[in-house]
This record gives sequence, C-alpha cells and structure tokens, in this order.
Amino acid sequence: MRSVIRFSLDNKFALLLMTLIVAAAGIYSGLNMKRESIPDISLPYLSVTTVYPGASPETVVERVTAPLEQRLKSVRSVENILSTSMENASSLIIEFDYGTDMDRAVGEVREAISDVRLPEEAAEPRIERFSFNSIPVISLSASADGMSMEELTRLVEEAIRPALEGLEGVASVQVYGQHVKDVRLRYDEAKMAELGLSRDTVEAFIRASALRAPLGLFTIDGTEKAVVVDGGVATLEELKNLEIPLVPGGGAPGGQAGAAAGGPHAGASPGGAETGAAPGGAGTGAVFGGTGAGPLGTDVPGMDASGADAALEGGMMPEAFAGEVDLPDATPGAPAGAPGAFAGNALIAAGLPTVKLGDIAAIETVGYTESISRTNGKESIGIQIVKDNDANTVEVVNAVKAEVERFAEELEGLELIVMQDQGELIESSVRTMLDKAIYGAVFAALVILMFLRNIRSTLIACVSIPLSLVIALLLLDQFDITLNIMTLGAMTVAIGRVVDDSIVVIENTYRRMTLKGEKLKGKELVLESTREMFKPILSSTIVTVAVFLPLGLVTGMVGELFLPFALTIVFALLASLLVAVTVVPALGHFLFRRGVKESRLHDASRPGGMAAVYRRALDWSLRHKLVTFLAATALFFGSVALLVFRVVGVSFLPEEEQKYAIISYTPEPGATLDLVAERALAAEKVILEARNEGVLDLQYSVGGENPLQPGPSRSGLFFVRYDNDTKDFEAKKEALLERLREAVPAGEWADVFMSAHGFGSSQFSLGVYGDSLEEIRPVAERIAELMREDGRFERVETSVAKTYDQYTIKADQAKLAKYGLTPGQIVMALTPVRERPVLTKVSVDGEVYNVYAEVPEAEFRSADDIRNTPLVSPLGVEVTVGEVAEVEEGTSPDTITRENGRTVVTVSGRITAKDVGGVSDAFLKKVEDMDKPASVEIKAGGVTEQINETFFQIGLAMLAAIAIVYLVLVLTFGGALAPFAIMFSLPFAVIGGVAALWIAGEPLNVSAMMGALMLIGIVVTNAIVLVDRVIRMEKGGLSTREALLEAAGTRLRPILMTALATVGALLPLVFGLEGAGIISFGLGITVIGGLISSTLLTLVIVPIVYETLMNLRRRALGSAE
Repeated sequence: MRSVIRFSLDNKFALLLMTLIVAAAGIYSGLNMKRESIPDISLPYLSVTTVYPGASPETVVERVTAPLEQRLKSVRSVENILSTSMENASSLIIEFDYGTDMDRAVGEVREAISDVRLPEEAAEPRIERFSFNSIPVISLSASADGMSMEELTRLVEEAIRPALEGLEGVASVQVYGQHVKDVRLRYDEAKMAELGLSRDTVEAFIRASALRAPLGLFTIDGTEKAVVVDGGVATLEELKNLEIPLVPGGGAPGGQAGAAAGGPHAGASPGGAETGAAPGGAGTGAVFGGTGAGPLGTDVPGMDASGADAALEGGMMPEAFAGEVDLPDATPGAPAGAPGAFAGNALIAAGLPTVKLGDIAAIETVGYTESISRTNGKESIGIQIVKDNDANTVEVVNAVKAEVERFAEELEGLELIVMQDQGELIESSVRTMLDKAIYGAVFAALVILMFLRNIRSTLIACVSIPLSLVIALLLLDQFDITLNIMTLGAMTVAIGRVVDDSIVVIENTYRRMTLKGEKLKGKELVLESTREMFKPILSSTIVTVAVFLPLGLVTGMVGELFLPFALTIVFALLASLLVAVTVVPALGHFLFRRGVKESRLHDASRPGGMAAVYRRALDWSLRHKLVTFLAATALFFGSVALLVFRVVGVSFLPEEEQKYAIISYTPEPGATLDLVAERALAAEKVILEARNEGVLDLQYSVGGENPLQPGPSRSGLFFVRYDNDTKDFEAKKEALLERLREAVPAGEWADVFMSAHGFGSSQFSLGVYGDSLEEIRPVAERIAELMREDGRFERVETSVAKTYDQYTIKADQAKLAKYGLTPGQIVMALTPVRERPVLTKVSVDGEVYNVYAEVPEAEFRSADDIRNTPLVSPLGVEVTVGEVAEVEEGTSPDTITRENGRTVVTVSGRITAKDVGGVSDAFLKKVEDMDKPASVEIKAGGVTEQINETFFQIGLAMLAAIAIVYLVLVLTFGGALAPFAIMFSLPFAVIGGVAALWIAGEPLNVSAMMGALMLIGIVVTNAIVLVDRVIRMEKGGLSTREALLEAAGTRLRPILMTALATVGALLPLVFGLEGAGIISFGLGITVIGGLISSTLLTLVIVPIVYETLMNLRRRALGSAE
C-alpha cells in the first residue's frame, strides 16, 4: 500500500485526470441509469385465474379450482397453493421456492393445466407472473365537456392510446370504462314459433353463411389461383337481408339436428318440442337428403306430393307455408316405392320458402360500458401505462406527461388528469438524496472545522463524499442495479460513513504537522501518516462491508428488497477507502506543501482540554474496573429488558404516509350492479365534499375486472388523490372511510394499501384449517369474538362472514324415474344461457363490430318460480320441478379459500397498538387454549408470520456478521485477545439503540433492524482506531496502562469526529426533514442512539477489557515459565 500512496503523491496531475474521468463517468451513469420506485424483485409466485360466468363459489371449487389444484401439485418446486373460489371466478396463487426459474415455471404450469377438462362456459385459465414492473407507472383519467362517451372513447382509442403506445419504453396501455359497441339480434320469438324456426337453427345458418373461407391454391387454366368462398354477409344491411330457409321440421341445415337432444334450447320449435325433450330425439332436416325423424323419432321412408299434409300433421312442415309450395306428383326417374325416395326432392326443385333475418329479429347497434368510470363527478375513461422491464420509469412517465400536455393544448375541452405517478416519487427520492448529501457534507464540514479549526483540511475530508457516491453510481450501473428508493436511501445513509476514512487520514496528517517534535516533513510526513492509518481504516471498511454480506442469506421479499441497499453501501465504502489512500494524501500534500503556521504548533505531551478530561476519566475507570463494568452491564440488561417486556414494540415494515388513498367497496352478496352504481354515486358525493380536507381528485370504477376481483365483478375501486401538503393525512383518510361507511352502510369499505413501494405492517390474520366449512366455522367465529373482546383490534372479520342465500333443489329419484326424467334435465331447465358467442362480424360506418344474439335472462323472483318451472317428459307429460324435487332454503359463502387442498377460513383484523408483535403473541396464547376439533388447525399469518420469519433471518445474518467481523479482526491484528476486546463494543450499542426507540415511541421493525446491522460495522470501527493506536504505543515501549492513556488522548478527536459526522448525516431522517420510504425514521434513530452510547462506552469499556485481558495473558505466561 505504501507504493500506492507514493504513486498518488508523485503523480498528482495523473491522479487528478483519473479522478475527473471517474467522476464524469459516475455522473454520466447516474444521469442515465434506469430509475424506478422499487427494485424489480423476482417474486416466486404465479397466479392462475379462471373466469366462470354465473357460477357460485361452491360450483367453482368443484368444477374449476379442485381439478386445477390436483394437477398443479405435480409441478416442480411448488411450495404452496392458495386458492380462492368466488362468484364467477377461481384464483390460484402458486408459491415456488426462491431461486426458481420463473420462465420455466410458467411453461410447466401451462403444460400441467393444458389438458384439465373445465366446463365449456369457463374461460381459458390465465397465467400471470407477479412483478413490480407490471404495476402501472402512471395512471390517467380522461373526460371531456360537451363530448359523449362514444365520442370520448373514439378519441381515446384512435388518438390517445396509439400515441401513448408509440412512446419508447411503453409496454402496454390499458383502457377501462370506455364505450363499447356491438350488433345485437333480438328475436321475435312469436314469429319464429309461427314459422317453425328455433334460435339454434337460425344461428347455425348465420354462422354457415356469414363467412369468408380461403380454400387454398388450385390449378385453373394452367396456372395456380387462389379460391375463396365468400358468404356475402359483411355489412349490417347484408345481415338484415340474409335469407333464412324455412326448413320443414325445424332441422338445422346440412342434415344437422334441429333441436339437440337434451340441449339448452331443446324443443324451441314446434316441430321439435317433444322431440328435443326426449333422450336421443332429433328433428332432422328432411329437405337436404337423408331420413327425417318425426316427433318421437319415427322414420319417414318416403313422402310423395300427398305427403305434404302428413308432414304438416306430423309437425315437419309449418302450416304457415304449406300451401305456398306446389309439389309435383313424383320425382322424375325415381323408382316407385324405393326406400328413401320421397317428395322432398320435389320441394328442392321448387325452391324453399325463406324469410329475411331482419323480419324475425330486430338488429341494431348497441352502445354500453362494461364498467362504470367517473372522475370528479363526470363520466370518464381510465388509462394505465405499464412500462417495459428495461425501460426507465422517469423517462416513460415524463414522455407520457408531455403527450398529455400536447393533447390538452390541441383538443379543447379534453381533461387528462394524472391520478398516480411513480416518476414523481422517484424524482422526489433523487432530490431527497441530493439534499441529504448537501446536509451531510455541510454537517461533516462543520464537525471537522470545529475540531481541526482549519479550512483546508475540512475541504480535503469533504471531497470524499461526492467522489465516493459517484464511484458507487458507476459500479451500480455496471452491475445493472437501478436507482430506486433502496439504493438512494443507502447513499443517504452512507454519506456519514464514507467521510470517516478521510477524516481519520487527514486528522492524523494534520495532527502530526502541528506537532513541534515531528521529524518528518512534506511528502514523507503525508506518506507515513497515511500509511499509519491504513491498517485501521482498511480493517474498519472490511468489517463494515462484511457486515452486509450476510444479507445475501436472507431469503424472501425482504432479502431481495435490501440486497441493493447493502450493495450500494458496500460500493460506497470501498470507494471511500480508495479515495482516502489516494486523493486525500495527494490533496493534503498539495494544500499543505508549505506546512502550517507557527501558531498552530503544539507540544505532544500537552493534550487538548477535551482529551485531558477524557484521560482523567479513563484513568479513574481503569482503577475502578468492576464498578464501571457493572454499571455498563446494568445499562445493557436494562435496554434488553425494554425489548423482552415489550416496552419497545415490534412491527414489520414502517408504515409510510402516502398522499393518496385507494379504497375498495365490496357489496353484500346478491347486490346487483345497478344497486352498486347508485351507492357509488352516493360515495362520490361524500368524497368530493372532502375537498376542504385536501382531496384534489377522485376517480372510481364499478363493474368489470379490477386488481382485487378477477372476472366479472360488482365491486368498486376508488382512487382519491390528496394535496401533498395535507397534514394528519392518516387521520383524515380514516375519517373519510367512516363517513363512507355511514353513507353506504351495506357492503364493506376498506383501505387498500397498493402503492408501488408500500407494504402493510399492522394487519393480523389467523388461518383456520379443516376438512369442511361446517367444522371450521364455529372455531373461526369464536376467534373473531375473542379479537373483538380484546380491544386492540379493529375491523375484525372472517372470510365466511358474508354469505349468499342459497336454494338447494333435492331431486326425488323415484318420482323422476316415474316420468322418465333425470336430475340433469332439471339442471338444463333451470340453467340460464350465460354465453354470448360471437355469431359473425359486420361493418357499420367503416367500423367492424361483433354480432351477438341477445340471451334472455332467467329470473326467479321467489322459490315458487323455481318450483313452477315446467319439465316435459319423453312421454309428452308436463310436470313442474316442485312435483319431482324439494326446494330447500339455506346459505352459501361468497368465497371459499383452500390451501394445498385443505379448506381455510381467515380471521383478520388491524392491530391498533404500535407493538404489533406483542399484541399478536399475546393473542396467539389465548387461541392455543381454545377447545377445537382435532382435525382443525390454527396457523398465524399476516404480519405475525412476516415478523417471525424475517426477524429470524436477520438475526441469523447478524450472528454471521459478528462471526465474520471477529475473523477479519483476528487476521488484521494477528491474535485473538485484541479483537475480543474490540468486540466488547458491540453489546453496548444496543443500549442507545433501544433507548432511542423507546424515547421516540418507535417500534422495532425491519428498518430499525437494518440500523442495528449497520451499527455492528460502525461501532467496531471506533474500537479498531483506538486499539490499533494502543498496540503501536505498546510496541514503542509503553506499558499497557500508559499506551491506553496515550491512545485515549490521541484518538479521541477522530473517534468523535467520525461519530458526529455519521450522526449529522442521519439527522434529516430523525427530524423528518426528508422522507425516505423504508429507509426511514427507525433506521436513523437506531443508528444515532446506538452510536452515541457505543462511542461513549467504547472509550471506557474497551480499554478496561483490553487491559484485563493483557494482564491475564501476562500472568498466564508468567505461570507457564
């Protein structure tokens, strides 16, 4: 290292150029780095969502969820499968082991469920990965005065959406609440019945006619030509004029069954009413060749001209057109009486009667919205922009904002409101880091100036702050780590630490320059003073770096979240070490090339006033070791008691105030969409009346899909944006929720903490597992009752609290058999047709729309309507459902949750006390004493599970860090006793850290734990600087006591300077001058408190332990001799 320092001193200009190049590269990297709100954590979760329209939760479990669960169990690396079955949809969350290749997992899951047989009405399962990149980076709301929703939709779809999709870095643009148009067919059922037409017949003919089918290439006239069949139905008018043949018997074209046996539309036409009801009966088209089937499946081997009357009587030819067809006497050339020959051929020769589709159905374009979206009291369209994985969030957001401004200028009356903006958050974090860098640099400069009273040495030390940070930026960019709240927070925290090495070096250099008896001068003095401090600063840097290495062992989301934080600090510290042994000595030699003024010189034997006081205090402590040590130990155990007896609470991650609220509304089971829309209008009025409380904008949507409800839903999602300067935001948000509950008491209102970088910390939940809901429900309800009685929980609820009224139809098999019926026919009679298949597409005014046939909705106003539903037996006897089955009333849960195949009911509530861990532990002890069936199991979830798992892993990381630190110290000092004495500084950091949390009323959370982890490296650094000087003095011939007292006077100043510089850099966190997300108050107060206590006690306890160990070693060596 001596050669590196000498190179820096001998080649100042080359060092200057290299420094400028590295600084420029770091600044360039920082300006061009990918910026996002939170690290793109690779979460080992997949979701499988299946929409099953109209199905109840129990039906979804039986027909969708359970088959998927069974198949997914065999997929590799699956850790857990959590399923939620609700009305209309099934949602499975598959948890994999951390480190699983999620691309491979997606492929294996898709392959596993590809051959699962699901109901025809169910949509294809949708597989999605969990990623923070899938969260929209910016959300917009579009509305316009004097413009209809149809016009606004056209503007969004044709202008705004394409413009946004064309921006660089935009992955997708999601639009909701827009006006949708399609073409609807509403049949005239009476007229169709008169003509003997069924819905199936007509729709089959539409599909067969309205097509354009390429047949391929054919050799025609010696050349290959493409042949295409065009049905000639491409426009709305052509669809209305489509001729539908009136087929005798109501059969489908091409010899297909007219009324499918047992099908949902069985018996729709007069000729097939009884046929469709009978098993195997079919009204087969007799006109297009083949054998016709009569009403009861009777063969008609032939039919001549006189057979028209028979056909009419048999129901095979509608009376409406029987007299219009002039049938010839016989088919020319047909053998008389030949089997299968019949007069239908003559009917073909004469031509079939037809009717236009427009005469039997009203055909019109219909406009509607799949979901209701409103902003600030006006109808609106929501727009969400998702960025590419490798795109820069800030650049994408700024580009979108630029487009928004352009549209606002070009389109009068258009209002585009930015509802959510991740870019603003990131830019705020960057400003925070820059502000704190300035605060830290200013405070460090004041500390150095106060102690050294020299401007030049102050400037030299402060150079390390910007240089270390820009080098860290360069390294982060090379390792493809983004700028986010974790890396920016780490730089903020590192500011106080990166200046330490430079302070130690320049302080030692300046101190020796001011000694009257110093023999070395100029370059040699700077070289020797830097080399003297290299060992302690190298050791302290390695120790601090080693402290953060075990964070790589922490698994789960917290481990991935804090890994960029740890790497940023490591890079900054390594850069600060490099700066301290190259740039600092070079600047020291350059700025002090003429030495110091004569007035600055002092005698080494006469320490300063503060050092003299410390020497006297240390001398007294060394003569009263037992009293001093016992006092320090008492303080240590007192601080531990604050944790053990829950005086200092425990929580997971710090709750961060966001200046917006996302509020969900879930209606009670059975509420209609129209009713929910009315309630949403009432809620809108309540929220907009809160503008005097800081509310700026409100956007909400009702119906359709949302992040909380896959598939068709009736729930609502309200996004409320507040002024950034709103005071007491949490209290105002809670008050707003209470007013919403008063205005709309039915259903459930909840605050959804969905910020792109937020995690809940006070939600408590228990899972009650069992084989059936019947055995789980009483246990879950008893737990909920205990939580309400506790008084420290609010919003207590169970996942089975909300139920549907349910009618169970119990079939009487004996009665069904009597009439030749089955339960399946009851199902078909009562099951409404829920699907709206696309019949074709037609063009209207240049736009292409889907064509649907309106499906009549089955509506039962009471149980009697169900009982009175008719059934037709194969014998033609009509009975009602009530005659062959009993209708029983009951209830059914609105959601059914299963974990790994076992049914689970969740009991949840929000803990109101700050000591989340204490409250949850106390309640768990109550639950353990409950009487419950042996098959029922209770497991803690929510924040309790997170706290236990995360704190255990961080605790292991701390133990590993301590072991690594001791190993580094042993290698550095070449023995075990001196490192052991240094390690005694660690326990006393606990005193100040816990006391600071207690005084501030802050619980021990992950942020505070990270502060404690940092303390391990920072505290040991001070002890290293002190002990290294003691060992040097001992080697110079001083006794242990004399060496300790000399080191106390010499090293007091750099120890206090580095400690105060670190404290100063963290003060903005403590006093709330700047917000820093997860890297927040807890970390700052823990480090400051621990640093103060450990610094003061290190200056006393470490010398006591060191002298005691040296005395014991000398006695051991003496007795051995």
